[in-house]
Amino acid sequence: MLLRSASDAFETTDEDTRRTCLLNHARQVRDHINTLSGKKYWEQFESTPEFVVMFLPGETFFSAALEQDTGLIEHGVLNKVIPASPTTLIALLKAINYGWNQEKLARNAQAISEMGKELHDRLRKLAVHITGVGTNLDRAVDAYNQAVGSLESRVLVSARKFAELGASVAEDIPELEPIETTARALSFEWDDEPLELSKPNDRKAG
Repeated sequence: MLLRSASDAFETTDEDTRRTCLLNHARQVRDHINTLSGKKYWEQFESTPEFVVMFLPGETFFSAALEQDTGLIEHGVLNKVIPASPTTLIALLKAINYGWNQEKLARNAQAISEMGKELHDRLRKLAVHITGVGTNLDRAVDAYNQAVGSLESRVLVSARKFAELGASVAEDIPELEPIETTARALSFEWDDEPLELSKPNDRKAG
């Protein structure tokens, strides 16, 4: 087992046996790093750090291995395997959690930005369509007023003379009034400059 040699080293009183066990322990830790590196767990999942954590359940196991093999941490980093004791594991997990939270915030900010741009573009197009409706309404009002003016000045003015000449009529022809209001103006900001899509005005039949 990975930690058996270290346990034996702590239990023995013979210095030579202790040193041999510690050397075996350091070698086993290095071999296990190589084994974990070969599995390449980071390639099996999406959105994951490109390393694995090799947990040693005690500070003494970690320090004992480092005493005999001072290059263990560097060897692990080069092979994308991070040896960790209980203390360093907690710090590492907190750092990973912080990094993931920051990445999530960045993704959310990007999504909000894209949604904002899409909503802004849709509102701009809707404003253009509404302005088109208002323009068409104004044109309809213009056409109506011109028709009313023409009808009053060219047709109804003569028709009303029938009553003046004594012709029998049921009721007088009412006077047609022009529409003197227009569609309300719609304006909004675009590219930091106010864009007025239409101007309100009063129209009177000529």
